[in-house]
Amino acid sequence: MPKLNLPIQFFLLLVFLLFLSFGIHIFVLSTKSLPVLENLIVRSYLVNGILAAFIFSALYQFRERLKNQIGFLFMGGSFLKFIFFFLLFYPSYKSDGDMSGLEFASFFVPYAVGLFLETFYTSKMLKNLEESSE
Repeated sequence: MPKLNLPIQFFLLLVFLLFLSFGIHIFVLSTKSLPVLENLIVRSYLVNGILAAFIFSALYQFRERLKNQIGFLFMGGSFLKFIFFFLLFYPSYKSDGDMSGLEFASFFVPYAVGLFLETFYTSKMLKNLEESSE
């Protein structure tokens, strides 16, 4: 089987891990008799997945031209995620004056999955870039 390039590896693993974590998240909520599809959980997984894919794609696209600024671009991607959080999620979560743990988990779990993969694959991309320049 041919080796998949880095972006394809990233996208496949991102989709797999987001589906897996979504399934586990829903399972835990249902076993604790908590509301399953509330707190914008579906939107959160979708938005975080799309943003992680977009950010890694942008980093990969600019890896050679802006290799010395990849860290700043990575931080810019995290800033972009926070903008989306404050525009799409925060108003709903704070509408009752309090952000519950369930609301926090609904956003943070897919955010953490995406961030972990972005970090891991960006590191891998930079290592490959460094090895190819030697």
